[in-house]
Parts: sequence; C-alpha cells; structure tokens
Amino acid sequence: MDTDNREQGYDTDGRRNFPAGRLVGMLTGAKLLRTLRYLTIPLVVAALVAALAGDAMTQSAPTLGTAESFGVLGGSTVTNTGPTIINGDLGVWPGSAITGLPPGIVALPGATHPGDAVAQQAQSDVTIAYNDLAGQACDVDLTDVDLGGLTLTSGVYCFSTSAQLTGELTLDVEGNPNAVFIFKIGSTLTTAPGSSVVFVNGDPSCNVFWQVGSSATLDTATDFAGNIVALTSITLKTGASVTGRVLARNGAVTMDSNHIDLCTLSSTPTITPQPPMQTAIAATQTAIAMMPTATNTPPPPTLPPPTLTSIAATQIAIAPTLTAIAMMPIATNTPSPSSLDGTDQPELPTRLYLPWIGY
Repeated sequence: MDTDNREQGYDTDGRRNFPAGRLVGMLTGAKLLRTLRYLTIPLVVAALVAALAGDAMTQSAPTLGTAESFGVLGGSTVTNTGPTIINGDLGVWPGSAITGLPPGIVALPGATHPGDAVAQQAQSDVTIAYNDLAGQACDVDLTDVDLGGLTLTSGVYCFSTSAQLTGELTLDVEGNPNAVFIFKIGSTLTTAPGSSVVFVNGDPSCNVFWQVGSSATLDTATDFAGNIVALTSITLKTGASVTGRVLARNGAVTMDSNHIDLCTLSSTPTITPQPPMQTAIAATQTAIAMMPTATNTPPPPTLPPPTLTSIAATQIAIAPTLTAIAMMPIATNTPSPSSLDGTDQPELPTRLYLPWIGY
C-alpha cells in the first residue's frame, strides 16, 4: 500500500508530495489549478520563480535621462516636515512650490529646481521612463500577494491592482551587477511600519524600479530601496528612508523627517576606516607635510677671545707709529705773550707731553 501511495504522489501518511521536477511540470501544465489547492501562496511564488529561472528574461532598466540626478521630483508641490536630508537634486514641475526647507536640507552638490527648465526636462524624462516600465512584459503575476517574506530574483513582477509590503522583501542579485528588478503596480503601493527591502549577493538598488499606477505611501520607519516612479503622488511618513529616487509625475511629494540617498551607477571607491590612533597620526603627518619649510641660516662664526700674545703683537705694531708721532715737530700759532708795558717777551719753547713715552 505504501508503494502504491508513493507512486500516486502521496506520503505514507496520505499527504500529497510534489518532487521539485514534477512540481514545475505541474505548474506549467493543465493541473496548475488543482495543484494550487495544496500550496501556500509563498510556495506558489517560489515555484513560479524557479520555473521561470531558466527562461530568458527580457526586462531592461529604463533610461532616466536628466532625472537621474534627482533624489526627489514632484509634479504639483513638494512639502517637508522635520530634518529631512536629500542627497541629490530636488525639483518640482509644472508646480513651483517647495516648502519645509529648512529644516530639511538638500546636501551638496545637490541643487533645488522649483518650476524651472531643468525640472521640466526631468519630468519629461520621467514620463518616458514610466511608459517604458509600463510596456515591459510580466514574468510573474503577484496580484494579491504580500511582498513581505518573499525572496525574488531579477525579473518583471506585476500587480493588477495594489501592492503591499509588510515586513522584509529580499531581492537576490545572484552576483549579477546588471540584475534588474521591475515591479509594475496597477494602482497603489503601500508599506507597513518598519518594512524593508534588502539585497543578497549584490546591491543593484539603482536597477530596482517601482512603476506605480497612482500613489505610493511608505509608512513610518520603512527602509526602502529602488526608484519609485508614480503617476500621481508619493508620501514618505516619519522616519522612512529611500535608497534610490522619489519621482512623482503629476502629484505631490510629501516628506517627514526622511533620508533620501540618490543611488548612482558609477563605481564608488571603498574607504576602509582606520583605528582612531592611526587616524590621528595620519592627520598629524599631513599637517606637518603642509607646513612651510623654514630656511636655516647658519650663525656667524664665533671668534676666539684675544690672547696675551695677540695683544702684545698689536702693541709692538702700534709703538713705532706712536714714536714717530711723538718726534714730529709741533707747530704752534700761539702769539707771543706781551709784557704789561707793551714790550715783547722772549718766546718760550713748547713741549708736548706724551704719557706713553714721557717728556
């Protein structure tokens, strides 16, 4: 009896058993509907992804054009509450109103474009990208399936109406830096508080696209990844963060203490943090290297003190000169003294006293 059960596709306790190879065949054959009765929804999704893994996927990342530099782009208005940080350009068109900055900031080198020609061109490029996404063929239909708890590989995933994320969605890049994930959503995209999109085996957040047929709402503390391209509006509740872009074609973008990091396709060098001591030493070395180089002027030579011998030699050299001076006749122009009675007195010789040789 056990053998018969196994041949019929049952376990020994009477439950249905689907080997992996037979499961894929059943999913792609006429027994699909009957098989779904015995599977939970996540298992169905996993089986569908596995069945399609060997097929050639035709999804491709659209070109964002000038919108690539925008972290946030609105259609009617952009409003903010709290210390939002936008790493990328901020713009709005055809509207022009941007409020709440500050306290929100656009980090450099990002720029703000309220209703100008740059924002207009970016919106034109967003429309092209939106239509490109909407025209791509679906690989897997996930209508009525919550994205939370799923692990998906690259492909085009479609929702005929709304899409919901409760918890964690894992995107498996499979080591392919060119992997593309596209989610086509007929109406709204919503997340539960604290939900997240994470990657394994790579991180191509720039190649994840959420084409939303109406509006997207990321609830509080959601950690989201990818480019949200919504037809109408996008709302980021308190503490929600996005690694990618927030692009609303016609409606408003509303933010509240959020963090938007613009992803880029260019490679970024990896910076290895150094221990604090090494960092301090490196900073000191840099400061020393930048100091101007002082020119060391050699001090004047130190002369030895005069000796008795040098003094005596100097005196000997001076003595002849002094003797010659002493022997020279000294002319005087002193008039002869006169006597009281007017007669001239005899002239007395004049003598010069030189202390070093005597009289």
